[in-house]
Amino acid sequence: MAKSLGPVKRKFSPWTDPNEKPFIRFENITKTFGDYTAIDNLTLDIYEREFFSLLGPSGCGKTTLMRMLAGFEEPTSGRILLQGKDISGVPPYRRPTNMMFQSYALFPHMSVEKNIAFGLKQDGLPKDEVTARVAEMLKLVQLSQFASRKPSQLSGGQRQRVALARSLAKKPKVLLLDEPLGALDKKLREETQFELMDIQTKLGLTFLIVTHDQEEAMTVSDRIAVMDKGVVMQVATPAEIYEAPNSRYVADFIGDINILEGKATAVGGGLTKLDCDGLAIAVADEAPCTAGDSIAFAIRPEKVAISLDAPADTSVNTFHGEVWDIGYLGDFSVFIVRDENGRTMRAAQANIARLVDRPITYGDMVWLSWKAESGLVLTR
Repeated sequence: MAKSLGPVKRKFSPWTDPNEKPFIRFENITKTFGDYTAIDNLTLDIYEREFFSLLGPSGCGKTTLMRMLAGFEEPTSGRILLQGKDISGVPPYRRPTNMMFQSYALFPHMSVEKNIAFGLKQDGLPKDEVTARVAEMLKLVQLSQFASRKPSQLSGGQRQRVALARSLAKKPKVLLLDEPLGALDKKLREETQFELMDIQTKLGLTFLIVTHDQEEAMTVSDRIAVMDKGVVMQVATPAEIYEAPNSRYVADFIGDINILEGKATAVGGGLTKLDCDGLAIAVADEAPCTAGDSIAFAIRPEKVAISLDAPADTSVNTFHGEVWDIGYLGDFSVFIVRDENGRTMRAAQANIARLVDRPITYGDMVWLSWKAESGLVLTR
């Protein structure tokens, strides 16, 4: 399916409107298992029609949070509100949510259409309504011609679509997706990400996805909550998470980044200046710090220029060293450069020229440089 985000999704940002009410609200949620705290006094708002991602490493609490929304776990303390109503204590089958699991959990002895129809029949819907709804779902996921096949006769991507259709058939207000694409290969996973976005926009539903795949979260989400040890570290759009992480943890967790520890030397005139063990760095931002504070400088590799020739000004925002390693990734290459003190920095360069034409190679002494607007200061 072709990538199609549509004007509604591009302009969608209810979290910026103070008059908008959250569709889902986790309010001061704590969840403990014995002595272990999985969720620690967490408050989080999700808006109607939002494609929201919970992103973090294993054990960060993201799946526990989703299971509490689904009703499979109850909070130790705090409230979960859906459309302003407290749903704590409401059993899963009475909640307007449905969950799609990574394993898909399809019935192997049933055909595709019977798998999709199962939940509808359990709810006692009339036969003609079940038939119509199943046909609608099959068309939505482009599997009408496979209606009579068994799951074992389908590819992994097709089974994933059946599970999605079954989850959507009951028309939940919120679809919960627990690592839904983890079993797919990379190319199919990327294609399916865009299909999910198209379906979510078309149906106007609220999607909440749990994933540890950064690229997946960045691709599908309106906003992302980056979690660690039961705490939300940052909630923002993918662009904000990538370009303006609010901490070392988020900066290091999302994508590839250079982080240099140092001390602030001056703040003012629209700049923050710092010294990182002899490297003079200037950042076009007045960070909330004062001279002498321990801070860090962060910059993405693609914002770092690499050259055999020294820049006009080598006194600031430059790094000189030897090409220690090169990662060729097809559309771009990553150069790992090590200076005389053993510090390393990465620079990424688009492979516009053919590999054999590239002038920079292993062992070359090179200069890395960047603009003051390209990096950021991290104070925590």
